[in-house]
Amino acid sequence: MDPTDLKILRVLQEEPQIPVTELAQRVGLSHTPCWRRVKQLEQDGVISGRVVLLNADVLGLGINVFAKVKLKAHDESTLEEFEKAARDRPEIVDCFSMSGESDYMFRVVIESINSYEQFLKKVLLHFPGVITVNSHVALKCVKKTTKLPI
Repeated sequence: MDPTDLKILRVLQEEPQIPVTELAQRVGLSHTPCWRRVKQLEQDGVISGRVVLLNADVLGLGINVFAKVKLKAHDESTLEEFEKAARDRPEIVDCFSMSGESDYMFRVVIESINSYEQFLKKVLLHFPGVITVNSHVALKCVKKTTKLPI
């Protein structure tokens, strides 16, 4: 990847729907070479997709809970089943396998604390292999970005 590719990526992080003609102007290329570079970045997996970002508060999903999960066992079967269960739940918007005291950390986006309590009791605690869930409710979001530091 060269400096021009990085310029393209920076612009696309800010404006993913920008027309190729305008993108090319902004990065100092003509239309066709710019288009080819974008297509190559997509083929190489550098650009993995483009999304519409929704406002969770406006949609009534203003509660963010960070849940640290410990498992009873770490065999391949338990880990695969646990990860599948996490991927299948739309409330879990981020799931990370962790080092340290917890095995996994989730970010759960949900309507209310009461809704999270029900989700915890009826869903999370029944995931394969779960021994404990330690939940932390976010008071406010200070910074949230999808932009990578390139």
